[in-house]
Amino acid sequence: MTLSIDINCDLGESFGTYIKGQDAKVMKYITSANIACGYHAGDHNIMYETVKMAVENNIAIGAHPGFQDIIGFGRRELQITPNEVYNLMLYQMGALQSFAQVLGGKLHHVKPHGALYNMAAKDENIAEAIVRAVCDMDAKLILYGLSGSILTRLGRQHGLQVAEEVFADRSYQKDGSLTPRSNPRALIQNDQEVAIRVIRMIREGKVLSLGGEDISIKADSVCIHGDAPTTLAFVKILHTYLEQEDIHIEAIASNKR
Repeated sequence: MTLSIDINCDLGESFGTYIKGQDAKVMKYITSANIACGYHAGDHNIMYETVKMAVENNIAIGAHPGFQDIIGFGRRELQITPNEVYNLMLYQMGALQSFAQVLGGKLHHVKPHGALYNMAAKDENIAEAIVRAVCDMDAKLILYGLSGSILTRLGRQHGLQVAEEVFADRSYQKDGSLTPRSNPRALIQNDQEVAIRVIRMIREGKVLSLGGEDISIKADSVCIHGDAPTTLAFVKILHTYLEQEDIHIEAIASNKR
């Protein structure tokens, strides 16, 4: 059986005169783009330009909604009701969908950002609100979530196509959650080590936790972070490793279109 993997990246995180990431260069090496929708990052001009680049490069377009917390980059947990989560999801998904439609593209997936993503991985009420928003807006969209999380489980239960996502450069806890960024060992810095971990997650469905335990994990898509200075160099290395292992790189095909 031929193995394949989707490479996704969080993009469109600049705003105004503030430039973040190397979107145009990274876009050449990914298959799916999670585009910020103006709350945690991005603005109307950046959304337009990023969607335009994705269309021109034939990259799957995803909405990347987060908390309205631009100072904290959407990485701070907020006290929020499920109804508020539902509404912020609709607001941001709808905005990005408009740009995709105008520019000749199509919304392919949705991936919550930062603290919202992590909360949805473990909080059933938050996850339920996200799933409901996606179902109500377009049940054909693919929902990206942390592999093995409450979010992907609920999405599947509600009939959505889900993508079990793994992270290239993040360490894992033994329960399958990501190591908090406050931990100095949350990020793995060695590119070769990271690439080998990704290959193992795809081939064996296993990853070594921070505590040394081997845990099971399903990898439909691997996330690389677009805001890191070494992202471009790493994604090139990852491509080399995947090609050597005969693992095909492609976006996740919708089973509902």
